[in-house]
Amino acid sequence: MENRKFGERKMYKAVCADCGKECEVPFQPQEGRPVYCRECYQKHRRY
Repeated sequence: MENRKFGERKMYKAVCADCGKECEVPFQPQEGRPVYCRECYQKHRRY
């Protein structure tokens, strides 16, 4: 089996909707949808 190396994921700069900290996310942020940093995302995640 051959190991494939994928290029680095394109990251987009965003500002966390909770704490206001600048962060990077692996998707294009859309207007009207909140973006959270890693720490705040954990608080909003549903289990």
